[in-house]
Amino acid sequence: MTEHRSLPVPRRLLLGAGAATLLARPALLRAQGAAPIRIGEINSYTAQPAFLGPYRNGWLLAQEQVNAAGGIDGRKLETVFRDDAGRPEDAVRLAGELVNAEGVALLAGGYLSNVGLALADFARQNRRLYAASEPLTDALVWSKGNRYTFRLRPSTYMQAAMLVEEAAKLPAKRWATVAPNYEYGQSAVRWFRELLKAKRPDVEFVGEQFPALGRIDAGATAQALERLKPEGIFNVTFATDLLNLVRQGNQRGLFEGRAVASMLSGEPEYLEPLGEECPDGWIVTGYPRDDLDNPVHVALRDAYRARFNELPRCGSIVGYDTVLAIAAMLRKARSTETEAMVEAFRGIRYQTGYGTGEVEFRALDHQATLGAFVGRTKLEGKRGRMVDWRYADGANYLPPDDLVRQWRPQD
Repeated sequence: MTEHRSLPVPRRLLLGAGAATLLARPALLRAQGAAPIRIGEINSYTAQPAFLGPYRNGWLLAQEQVNAAGGIDGRKLETVFRDDAGRPEDAVRLAGELVNAEGVALLAGGYLSNVGLALADFARQNRRLYAASEPLTDALVWSKGNRYTFRLRPSTYMQAAMLVEEAAKLPAKRWATVAPNYEYGQSAVRWFRELLKAKRPDVEFVGEQFPALGRIDAGATAQALERLKPEGIFNVTFATDLLNLVRQGNQRGLFEGRAVASMLSGEPEYLEPLGEECPDGWIVTGYPRDDLDNPVHVALRDAYRARFNELPRCGSIVGYDTVLAIAAMLRKARSTETEAMVEAFRGIRYQTGYGTGEVEFRALDHQATLGAFVGRTKLEGKRGRMVDWRYADGANYLPPDDLVRQWRPQD
């Protein structure tokens, strides 16, 4: 389904970069005409609605704002959305349809890491640009990285490094881990273990649990973790798995007197459903939406609320930022030819909707330097909040360049 509806945007946007560029490049307009630039967006909408419903809204908001400001040299962005239902084989089939039947200029999206890796391999084999928005696996840009794939969100390595920075300050020495049993969960556990041991050689990992994604037996998992008698728990579960684990853990006293470091759990789409079951004091990565009051973010939050009658979530920012990054790339490329777009993406910078400054897509490995917020959970009344937070710039949580060169194949 194609969506391209309009909405009012601030006057400064109408007079901004898009309109100025339109006036400056008449030759390019004559050459390319006014046909829309079509983006093929593939995501697990029915499998992961909590994140991807807001993601799509954020995407549409950014697209409408870009188009209202003149588009890309007068050409509007148009997105063809497809649902992979969380299945890599369906994502690859849909990618082929979008390229061959729908005539999209580039592919984007991806949520689950295994789906993202499948789309990245399609991009490599077919030499088509893929702007991965959400898949967090490090393999996407390192061990299985390729010339045609770029990734927006901070990876498992980056977010693990952010959490390790705080976990290393705790007295806890005996740690257990729990994560979904697929690429994302396995990668997150690996890096948390390695990075924490590097900072704290006295730490011991006493056991791990890898429940199936979306099918956690939360009672049995909580019991297994309790039997390990850890002093700290690293959690990577999310969505309904997180809700079930927290509920069963609370009932069994699993978290009492124990440190917990938890990836993604401070994001509103995962924090808010916990309600009054929200645990106190977990170290989390997330998005402190209500307290983030810089002008860029406030303008986005207000526009989002006016457009969709609700507040944005972390997925909203990811969708919004992906469109902004693609638009910045297209303005630089001045073409929808794949190789020109690839070269333009390398080193491109854009202003994130978080309002925390510019983000760069590194030429070295095609990883964006978008960061995340690190803080603690706090139950206030009947709802959880993220407090004592700080923004962790992604550029500060990447491995040394020489290691990246060893891990990443030559383009």
